[in-house]
Amino acid sequence: MAEKPFVYQDPFPLGPDPTEYEKISSDYVSVGEFEGKPVLKIDPEGLTLLAAEAIKAINFTLRPAHLAQVAAILDDPDASENDRMVALMMLKNAEIASHGILPFCQDTGTATIIGKKGQQVWTGCDDAEFLSKGIHRTYTQENLRYSQTAPLNMYDEVNTRT
Repeated sequence: MAEKPFVYQDPFPLGPDPTEYEKISSDYVSVGEFEGKPVLKIDPEGLTLLAAEAIKAINFTLRPAHLAQVAAILDDPDASENDRMVALMMLKNAEIASHGILPFCQDTGTATIIGKKGQQVWTGCDDAEFLSKGIHRTYTQENLRYSQTAPLNMYDEVNTRT
């Protein structure tokens, strides 16, 4: 039996990214060299700052492209009155949340971090620890609840208060 040749496929290929990014700081990044190749060095406190700012942004702001999609529902001829009412409430909530006092959603108790780092990026630390430190900072300094709702059965739920 002939052996099929191995063909590698990136499991998470990236496409075009139209996202507008915000520069948080350049204080924690430097370039070094290892075996003649450039190495990006990230100070662990940079990971903490990044996680803290990301969690804050996620809870208090929506991206402009997302807001535009929600706003488009208001003029969509196929949208129901209920669709329009929900879209309007989401836009009102987004405006309130943008002031940084009340988050967009009251149940802010789950933070999941997924990251991908190339071999030429060095932090010199346990990345998870410093990212978790940033999340802790935001949850303890901002108006975010640690809790979430958990289902009890098909119809009832309870606030975890944790």
